[in-house]
Amino acid sequence: MPENFKELLKQDFSDPEAAVTSWQKLGKALEEAQGRHRHKVTGPLHASEWEGVDSRYAFAKMETSESQLGTAQSDVTSVATILDSVHTKMKEAQENLRRAVRTAEADGYVVDDDGNVTDSRASCPTDNADQAAQEEHQLRVGKLEGYKNDIEYSIRGVNSADWQGMQLLQQIDAFNLDKDYGADKAREGARKAAQFSGLDEDSIPSKKDPKENAKWWAGLSEEQRQAYLDAYPEKIGWLDGIPCAERDEANRKVVDLELAKYDMKKQNGELGIHDQRNYDGLRKLQDALDKADGTGEPSKQLYVLGIDTKHDGRAVVSQGNPETARNVAIQVPGTGNDLSNFDEQLTRVDRLQQAADDRGPKNTAVIAWLGYDAPEFDNSMGPTGRADPAGGDLRSFTHGLRQTHQGERAHMTVLGHSYGSTVVGSGASHGGGLDADDIVVVGSPGMTVDHAKDLNIDPGHVWAGGATDDFVSNHTSGLTLGEDPMEKEFGGKVFEVDTHEHDGYWNVDSRSLRNQGRIIAGMDPSEGDYHS
Repeated sequence: MPENFKELLKQDFSDPEAAVTSWQKLGKALEEAQGRHRHKVTGPLHASEWEGVDSRYAFAKMETSESQLGTAQSDVTSVATILDSVHTKMKEAQENLRRAVRTAEADGYVVDDDGNVTDSRASCPTDNADQAAQEEHQLRVGKLEGYKNDIEYSIRGVNSADWQGMQLLQQIDAFNLDKDYGADKAREGARKAAQFSGLDEDSIPSKKDPKENAKWWAGLSEEQRQAYLDAYPEKIGWLDGIPCAERDEANRKVVDLELAKYDMKKQNGELGIHDQRNYDGLRKLQDALDKADGTGEPSKQLYVLGIDTKHDGRAVVSQGNPETARNVAIQVPGTGNDLSNFDEQLTRVDRLQQAADDRGPKNTAVIAWLGYDAPEFDNSMGPTGRADPAGGDLRSFTHGLRQTHQGERAHMTVLGHSYGSTVVGSGASHGGGLDADDIVVVGSPGMTVDHAKDLNIDPGHVWAGGATDDFVSNHTSGLTLGEDPMEKEFGGKVFEVDTHEHDGYWNVDSRSLRNQGRIIAGMDPSEGDYHS
């Protein structure tokens, strides 16, 4: 007798469905609570520049509370995902069971209340029965066994789903909330829950095609998206073509996870020089995020569109929402930049945004794009080994911004400094270009091409600037990385620079900065008013 046959055949799944809905609502409430904590508590206090012994202890406590809310949200979402999967698998098994019973009965078999199957038509033929009768009997016997197997298979499916679900739920430990490894354990649980639901890592698009990414993401339910965000944040956060808010959510989870990992290493005395640099960089990024969350100004909000600590670390952060901004600028840094000094890029981003908003409508988003391992200075003038793959990633990123932008097409400017200009040139000269309206380079050693027309953009919208005492643009450009962008033969335009050396192009109140701001705002820098 098939066990649980009667129960499964008549099971009402309204209670499990209600339980799933309740857990989903709780997960959403925890997510909203974490957001309110960030924007109404921690953020404003950071923005107020509160300092001192009390502030250090208070911020540490608030950071722990905020992290615990995130861990709880992930765990609760995992519970909802597991319950939903168990419910779905059970309902599918019930449908299979009912179908098997209906088919068997329509074929002349009897299925009793205990799930036993008998044949109401066939009787055992005598030894002298004709061949047709023998064959008919064998066919009926085979079908009988088939229907029995179908019923048993459906019931085994229910038992398996119930057992697996119970095992996964038991692994979600509420006591992990106050542990340093709580967030990592929550991610581990989220991955198991996602895999149980068929949302495995291999389903995430691997090609750098923003349209493919956008289509895949749009085809998921809200619950599936959250499951992916909790289970694989380090992959979802880098997917060009999906909404910035969801990339930001994924990448902030990664920041929390990495900080927790480094904190544990620090406590155990295992934080090496490389780890220390990444840890310092993440801490400064977290401080910047906290302060931006507390300003209440949409234009100053930060969106983390990519983060990882592999090699020298990578980070992509936007000040302002690039999906709604009228002007979008992407700043690509060059040599000597990594996660440890990424805060300097955020300072430049802020100044570029201000310079653009001073010259046009105050609706600009500027992105610091350190989406590659920038070389050290002594390697920056060699072959384009790092620029070519980085250029492809940059191209995917700009196309992704076009994919997710809302409303009227934004004016997009891509800026490159030092070896960053080489990355920009490589990205623009291949694969149909960056789809930018303007390209700006400063302190460039070369853009991998010999003419602006090779950048898949009107040469009249390719701008170059260089300080008179910038060693890179004056002594290395035109050697191994393409023609000097400031030379007439290159075919672009040169804008006025009044700053000095290789890193002065973002000096406050300088013409160098104002000219970049005018280009970002869609204006010609030669027509600017330079009076303070």
